[in-house]
Amino acid sequence: MSEKDPKPDSRRENSPLRVYCTEEEKEMIKAKAKGCGLTVSTYLRNIGINYEVKGILDQQMGLEMCKVNGDLGRLGGLLKMWLSNEERLAMFGKEDVKGTLLKLLSDIDQTQDKLKEIVFKI
Repeated sequence: MSEKDPKPDSRRENSPLRVYCTEEEKEMIKAKAKGCGLTVSTYLRNIGINYEVKGILDQQMGLEMCKVNGDLGRLGGLLKMWLSNEERLAMFGKEDVKGTLLKLLSDIDQTQDKLKEIVFKI
């Protein structure tokens, strides 16, 4: 960045690197860059200077898992609301309700734990 121009220098103003590869390798590189949501230039630069390349698919999957985790939380809220309605609970036997609830809560906890493990890997 120069003192006169407050904008940062464009990379295009610098000299490019040339990489020799076959057409097949070129297409593979383009596909991997596209899969990460990056340009070929950005993808290769990130790999070359040892930045971790995070794929857009990984990010989208992480977002989807967060949505599922939120849905599980809302399910817990609905369950709590149902439990607070004594009239509805009276229709079911106490032991049936208790067994079903314990199983449901266990399933929700296990699913949330699995989602957290996967999200942290991403």
